[in-house]
Amino acid sequence: MKKLPRAFYARPDVVAVARELLGKVLVTRFDGIITSGVITETEAYMGAGDRASHAYGGKVTPRNKVMYGESGVAYVYLCYGIHHLFNVVTNAPGIAHAVLVRAIHPLKGKDMMLQRRKSTKLTTGGPGTLTQALGILTEHSGTDLLGDLITIEDHKIIVPDNEVIIGPRIGVDYAGEDAYLPYRFHFHPHILE
Repeated sequence: MKKLPRAFYARPDVVAVARELLGKVLVTRFDGIITSGVITETEAYMGAGDRASHAYGGKVTPRNKVMYGESGVAYVYLCYGIHHLFNVVTNAPGIAHAVLVRAIHPLKGKDMMLQRRKSTKLTTGGPGTLTQALGILTEHSGTDLLGDLITIEDHKIIVPDNEVIIGPRIGVDYAGEDAYLPYRFHFHPHILE
């Protein structure tokens, strides 16, 4: 149950990092309350050269400047004015690569997740629902994942290659041909049971 080291995130291949985050456990510790879930879906974003990335063309804004910093840091942004989306910054400082965590399989703190979701049915199969369940907000952008608030842990869960579905990213049609890149990875959580 140890936190992933900075070296895991600092690697230059963001697509490999996205694949290897499957099966890792995303944990939040807010106000003494722990909630967590197994990462079941990710998408890679390859910075300046990727039309689907917030950093396409080397663009730097107050929102995305976190992407240009240290790897192993959270990049959280607001989508459609409602959904807080959680990303992990990868590669070296100055290279704005990131992985969007799109879905988790709930582990700890399910009652709190239901309370945060204001629901009787726990759904965490989308990037907005998982952050709501885990209590992650845009104010957490820049949080070091090697700290205590938000961490990603290795619980030695193996996701076999034959269980992984690889395909294009979702909701990036504006990115032209980059929208079809096979940068999305997911698996059905039945293998966790």
